[in-house]
Amino acid sequence: MSRLATLLAEGSRPVVTAEFPSIDGGGLAAVEKAANELRPFVDAVNATDNPAAHAHASNTSIAIAMSQFGLEPIMQVVCRDKNRIAMQADIMGASLFGIENIACLTGDDVTAGDEPEARRVFDLDSTQLVKVASGLAEGHYLSGRAIKQPPALFVGAVENPFAPPLDYRVLRALKKAEAGARFLQLQIGYYPERLESFVAGCVEHGVTRTTALLPTVVLTKSAKALSFMDESVPGISIPADMIARVAGAGDKDAIAEESYQLTLELSRHALSLPGVSGIHLTDFRHDGSLERLVRDLGIGPAFASTSDPVASAAGTTSG
Repeated sequence: MSRLATLLAEGSRPVVTAEFPSIDGGGLAAVEKAANELRPFVDAVNATDNPAAHAHASNTSIAIAMSQFGLEPIMQVVCRDKNRIAMQADIMGASLFGIENIACLTGDDVTAGDEPEARRVFDLDSTQLVKVASGLAEGHYLSGRAIKQPPALFVGAVENPFAPPLDYRVLRALKKAEAGARFLQLQIGYYPERLESFVAGCVEHGVTRTTALLPTVVLTKSAKALSFMDESVPGISIPADMIARVAGAGDKDAIAEESYQLTLELSRHALSLPGVSGIHLTDFRHDGSLERLVRDLGIGPAFASTSDPVASAAGTTSG
């Protein structure tokens, strides 16, 4: 069982996951540098799969490299670029190197990226891929062909509590849980009341009995970054008053601080909700703010009890 699975099953403290930066060269040294910055403060890290339809070093290679430098990978698998055969091959191949955590995503359309002429695949959607990955762990490919020694997999997915139709989002989460998703990393959101409603619905419908919810917060430095996400990133909407709050904070340093304080407030709110198992961090600042945030929140492996066997094992692995 992966450390992430163990932590979520125990429920003794909030779990912290994060996004690994996209790698576009620099060899393993680039991976090691990013791993060293994240390792003390997070429990597991997403190896992304061509995010926003931009090509980068592959999800499988990054997940394997991350594990070599003491990080627990969550390997994202996106349906946009590969058919069911290739996605099963990626998951099985990564499992040979001990990669257990898998996050299944449908993926942004190719028009979101810098190669919009690329062909879409979308052979499966994320819920179907969750079912396929769960089948691999049970000992069979989608075709029914048996796997003699099935991989140990901890399968998850993503859900967006903030995009309409809002009433349908809990049902989507339930479908993914029933397909075998044991964790859901939630989309970036700036509407606390929508998150409250979604989490309460997941509790009411039994999603959280089997599936951990990890809301996402984003570290930014400016109102410009918030405006960009609001205007250009599919599925993300930010209230105008929040953007105005950051923009009107004062000089550049004051704006950066206000943006941090907004993220801190959203993090505390998310962690206060019954049914939330931790938090997922995306860092656009890269100035030490991720460490500051987990310290201000008092969460993550750096603040785990010394009696926590999982945290102790993680510390030994990464030392």
